[in-house]
Amino acid sequence: MLFTVALLVVAAWLYSKYCHTYWAARGVVTIPGYIPFLGHSHKLFRTSYPRWLYIDEVYKNLTGSKFCGYYDQLTPTLMLMDPELVKTILIKDFNHFADRRNFGMTSKRDETVKEMLSFSNGDHWKRIRSVLSPIFNSSRIKGIFPLVALKADALVDYIHREIKSHSALPLRKTFALYTLEVISSCAFGVETNSFQGEEQIINDMADKLLNVSGSRFRNMKTLLFFLFPRSCSFFKISFSPPEIVFFENVIMETMKQREKGGKRGDFLDLMMEAREDQKDPDLKAPKYPLKDVTIVAESILFIIVGYDTTATTLSFIAFLLAQYPEQQQRLRQELKNIVKEYGTLTYQGIMQAKFLDACISEALRLHPTINFVERICTKDYNDRHIEYLKDGMRFALMEVKLALAKILLDFEVSCAPGQEQMEFAKSFGSMRPSPDMKIVFKPLINCEQ
Repeated sequence: MLFTVALLVVAAWLYSKYCHTYWAARGVVTIPGYIPFLGHSHKLFRTSYPRWLYIDEVYKNLTGSKFCGYYDQLTPTLMLMDPELVKTILIKDFNHFADRRNFGMTSKRDETVKEMLSFSNGDHWKRIRSVLSPIFNSSRIKGIFPLVALKADALVDYIHREIKSHSALPLRKTFALYTLEVISSCAFGVETNSFQGEEQIINDMADKLLNVSGSRFRNMKTLLFFLFPRSCSFFKISFSPPEIVFFENVIMETMKQREKGGKRGDFLDLMMEAREDQKDPDLKAPKYPLKDVTIVAESILFIIVGYDTTATTLSFIAFLLAQYPEQQQRLRQELKNIVKEYGTLTYQGIMQAKFLDACISEALRLHPTINFVERICTKDYNDRHIEYLKDGMRFALMEVKLALAKILLDFEVSCAPGQEQMEFAKSFGSMRPSPDMKIVFKPLINCEQ
């Protein structure tokens, strides 16, 4: 018996060693430090050390390389570090790399999460996306611009009130209030009034949903699905955080109210309209009948992909502008020119602001909120061309640009004393500022005196 067990262990170990020769056999530089069975997973998925920091170290150590190989347990994975190669995979040949990691969700509690675009694969993903893509075209986003503008104005008013009693404001928290206001209003039509200190339950639930506090238990649970998806599937362990149920109820209640009347022209209305359009008997080729659970799922996905990432992006941009006041002034002048040309901040004006674009791009280059994107090759890789629309990016950019424009036309932004350099939170997932980071807003009227 012991001999059989020992033989199986040795065989498994040899198989692991064999799997870990994949990249070396093909002449691909391999990240050092992999171990039998786990490969590099013990470094990539540590709860005590941010994954983005490890990837950053690898990138810096392999400066000049276009790509390198590593092992997700026994699976060979290629890490791309060349911008042109990344464009090839995500744009030019995207139809070969549309699928993402499969977490093997089998629990009934995960039905909503499985309907989200970010967790769907294959034909199911393509069908949902074909219906939802038109919702994110420029004309639709332009129609939602007034809703976002109201929230940007509310952010400016909030800052004016807060600086009367505080010399510096929390960096990420200030922008998180804004992004959640925008998403709640534009995605599922709920007014949180968080700038007035009301409805904090939605803010709290959103933070818990995204594990902003860095709960060790939640990190470990996520780790289980990354490392042992088949085991999680077999035991029907739920991937969904409990806060999903709260947002499901909020959105379903809002949908019931919308069906009785009172449309707002937000994304929830657009998805419900798309659902009805697919039921039209005169439609020659209906794309995909949207179910209620799909609409709920995509509404919650707005929070997952747009709340923390957009707030963090705004935080990094504001801090960089505080570090470089001459560039801040240059951007402010561009915004003043836009107001002079259009009479106010318009959708067309801010979307054409070149230096504003440059500031956002540079902040994302230095501090990418999404530090890695995983794709799975689903078929033989040949050179083909398709267009990949960056659906949600249009809305996120408009949201970021409008907030920055409104703030810079009202305030001078500077670093808080003793915080001249960015400090990062040691979070398991995304790169974000330390919760202790603050920023100073000084009204321009005072600056000019």
